[in-house]
Amino acid sequence: MRPITERWPKPVLPIDGRPVIASLLRELARGGFRDVTVVTGHLARQVERLLGDGSVFGLDLRYVRQPRADGSADAVRRAVEAGAEPPLVVVGADTLFTAGDVRRFADAFASSGAPAALALGGGETAPLWGLTEQATRRLGNLAGPPYELLDAVDGLELAELPIGKTRDLTDPLDLVRENFPYLS
Repeated sequence: MRPITERWPKPVLPIDGRPVIASLLRELARGGFRDVTVVTGHLARQVERLLGDGSVFGLDLRYVRQPRADGSADAVRRAVEAGAEPPLVVVGADTLFTAGDVRRFADAFASSGAPAALALGGGETAPLWGLTEQATRRLGNLAGPPYELLDAVDGLELAELPIGKTRDLTDPLDLVRENFPYLS
């Protein structure tokens, strides 16, 4: 997403004219989630200013900083060390999910009995994970950096759970694609 992300962090960039992370937090609140840990990194203060204490979303937010982009497992490890308790639902802050998919994923993960789950949207993996304590105990013992969740769950039963279409910001052209219908 460079050069755009030199000035703004990806989670505050818009899809449908709204910051992705704000839309994602609204979806979490609609799904009945209440306690959310937001792991921030590059330009963290912009994200923290935008979200505040989470009350506007009906959530209780906790912030944890990831000083370097050392991977998804490092981000989750930091959240757990700051008090997030498994089982966890982990979402990427640059992706929107079909309405209700995060809740359905969490319920399917809970009933699967698997120590970890990964969402499949349209046949491809999506940044939506379910992790039990058995999976999170492995987060501090990974080779790296980067430290990735896929490596942390290697060898564990991994439930692959289908979800609907996702929308994300991977490259600058995605900003145009994801906002063009809104703008027209």
